[in-house]
Amino acid sequence: MMATTDAAAWELFASLPPEDGQAMAGLRARLAAAAATEGLLDVAYRTVDTPVGPLLLAATEQGLVRVAYPSQGHDAVLAQLATLVSPRILRAPGRLDPVALQLEEYFARRRRMFDVPLDLRLARGFRRDVLTHLQQIPYGTTESYAQVAAAAGSPRAVRAVGSACATNPVPIVVPCHRVVRSDGSLGGYAGGSPAKQALLSLEAA
Repeated sequence: MMATTDAAAWELFASLPPEDGQAMAGLRARLAAAAATEGLLDVAYRTVDTPVGPLLLAATEQGLVRVAYPSQGHDAVLAQLATLVSPRILRAPGRLDPVALQLEEYFARRRRMFDVPLDLRLARGFRRDVLTHLQQIPYGTTESYAQVAAAAGSPRAVRAVGSACATNPVPIVVPCHRVVRSDGSLGGYAGGSPAKQALLSLEAA
C-alpha cells in the first residue's frame, strides 16, 4: 500500500538504523508528504510534551480526532484508530502543528479557547451531545455532572455524562476536565486525577 507513495524512500526508511534520527525524520517527512499527495494518509499523528505528560495527537482530513494521555497507551490508541478510522496512519507532525501550537499557548496561559477543526466521529449519540456542551463551559469555570446532563437534554443521565467524559476522544481541547462532582470533588479523568487538578489549577491562576 504505502510502497506506491515512494518505493525508494520506504526501502531506505526500513534499512536505516534506529539511532539515525536525523535521516529518519527527513524520510518520515518525505513519506508523509508523498502519502498525503496520493491520498493514502488518512490519519496523521505526533506527540507533544506538556506539563501533564506527553500527549498523542491524531488528526484526519476533517480535524483533530484524538488526544491521548500516556496512561491510555499511545500504541493502543493508534491501534484503535487503525481499527475504527483507517489503517493508513503515519507520523506526520506538520499536519498537527496548529494543534501543538495552541496547546503550547494554552499551557503558557496565552490561550483560553481552542480554534481547531474537530473530527468527533468516535463519539455518538448522547456522548456527542455531551461533548458539544463541554465546549461551551467557559475557561476557569466548572459544572457538575448533573448540570451537564441537564444541559445535554437528559437530566437523569448523570452516569452517562461521566462515561462520556471518561471516553472523550479529545480531552483538553474539549474540556471534560471542567466537569466535577456536585460536592466539588474532582471525579474521574482519563489522564488521572493529578492531570485534572493541574488543568483546573492552571485555569484558576
